[in-house]
Parts: sequence; structure tokens; C-alpha cells
Amino acid sequence: MAELTMIEAVRMALGHALEEDPDVLVFGEDVGIDGGVFRATDGLIQRYGSRRVRDTPLSETAIAGLAVGAAAQGLRPVAEIQFMGFIYSALDQLANHAARLRNRTRGRLSCPMVLRVPFGGGIRAPEHHSESMEAMLAHIPGLRVVVPASPGRAYGLLLAAIRDPDPVVFLEPKRLYRAVTERVEDDGQALPLDRAFLLREGRDVTLVTWGGPVLEVSEAAETLAGEGISAEILDLATLKPHDRQAVRASVSRTGRCVIVHEAPLTAGFGAEIAADLAGHCLDSLLAPVRRVTGFDTVMPYARLEKHYLPGVPRILDAVRSVMEYA
Repeated sequence: MAELTMIEAVRMALGHALEEDPDVLVFGEDVGIDGGVFRATDGLIQRYGSRRVRDTPLSETAIAGLAVGAAAQGLRPVAEIQFMGFIYSALDQLANHAARLRNRTRGRLSCPMVLRVPFGGGIRAPEHHSESMEAMLAHIPGLRVVVPASPGRAYGLLLAAIRDPDPVVFLEPKRLYRAVTERVEDDGQALPLDRAFLLREGRDVTLVTWGGPVLEVSEAAETLAGEGISAEILDLATLKPHDRQAVRASVSRTGRCVIVHEAPLTAGFGAEIAADLAGHCLDSLLAPVRRVTGFDTVMPYARLEKHYLPGVPRILDAVRSVMEYA
């Protein structure tokens, strides 16, 4: 069992899927000869050939459309959009075709495709390279939206996404690609979709997050422990559909909730979680639900990037405020 980074775990999952299922295809801009902009597909074209690992033109519309067409014909395409800021032109194919195919054909056809998308900030990238627009995707009926936050979860969730009979957008937080390592076995074991992962048990406050902020939330929880505050951490992992029962159960125990995500505040996915808690856990809440998020601005350039991202001090302030609420 090797110690892997997240990018290595993604590569290993892709290799396993290509090995076990001849219907799996991998394609996108520079994924073949160059091995992908982050090297997620490095070496796959040498192992599986250019018929199954293919470079495409610089057209996100074509990449998404090719994935829909291939999936409709019984293949299992895994396509890559290099950065989330490039996904907008692919939304037509996702919303109007991938997400609707099963319904449109009354179940005669399905769309077992995966669209891999590096997303989020933290790597000092230029404009259009640091978006976190997961709420926009989660709003589309028929799409499943998955966000791994560790090497092990990246491996298991990607295999589950590839094996799923319906379209999955697999959002990979690129600042976690090489941030941590974890022992991951190439055993082909998928992890369950649509289920939150309990990263830390606690009794005083529930911290709900996904993607990159898992690191800051975990660091904040350690600091809070030194202050006598026991924080429970839930990594949602799947945003659409998200594990409402796990969040409700945790908040019913702790009575307080802070939601952390790096997407902008307004209409961010944290609002959906807060609304669900207001509708089902109002009697359990001891304080208003707080959100710690990015700002309602375009992701700034490198000099201000750390100010934009929800850091440990902002998370601590939010938790302390709900603990002090009377």
C-alpha cells in the first residue's frame, strides 16, 4: 500500500478503471501525450494506447458533447475540463443533454459519463483558473456532483463515479492535489456516493465543509480543542445529492453549525444546507447557522488570494460566535 498524493490517487483510479473495463475512455485537452496539466493522466496513453486515452481540440463544448454521445452508446467516458473557469461553454451539454438523457428516453438510455474538473483557488493561478461554482452544477436536476478531499476518497469516489450509470461531475480541489499524502491501496474498492464522511467527532459544534477548506477546518478544530470546544467535522464529499440525514443528525447532537466553503457567499451551496437545517433542526439549534465563505467577488489574483479563501481565523471567529450566542 503506497503513500499517495491526491493527484496520484486520481491517476491510480483512472488506471484501474481502464484496466478492468474496456468501455472506459479517457479524453480531454493534453491528457494524452502531456499527461494532463496537473499530470493526472501521466503514463496512461503509454499503457492503454491512443484509442482509449485521447487528446482533444481546445473545445470544452466538444469535450462534453463527445462524452454525452459516447455514454449514450454504452461507453463509459471520463472527460477532463482543465479548469472550472472553462466549464461554462460545456453547460449546454451538461444541462440539456447529459442530465436529461434518462428522462428524455424514459429510461431507454442512460449517460454513464464522468466530467473531471480541477477547481478552487490556492495555487496562485490567473483568471478563470480558480472558480468554485459547484452550486451552479448542483442546481441541475440529473447531475451528481462529487468533491473528494483526500487521496483515499479521491480514489474510491472516482471509481464509484465511473461505475455510476448516470452523469457525474467530479470536482477535484487542486490545492489538495499535492498537499497531503495517504496510504491508498489499488484494490478497486469504491466508496459510497451521496454519503458524508465523519472526519472528527465532537459534541459542541458541527463544522460542515467539502474540498479544499477541509484542511483549514481541521486545523481550526485542533485550535478549538485547546480552548475546550469540541468540534465535529463532516466532509460532505457528494453535494448533489448531499447527505442531509448525516448533517441533521450531527447538528441535532451538537446544536450548532458552521458551514465552510470557498465559493462566493450568495447562493453558495452552504445556503442549501442552512435552509435544510432551518426546516428540520430548528428545535435543536442553540444558535443561528453561520457560513464562512469566499466573497461575492471574482477570485482575486495571487496577492489577495489568501484573503479571499476562508482561513482559520475566520472559521475560529464564526465558531466562537455561535458558542457565545445566548
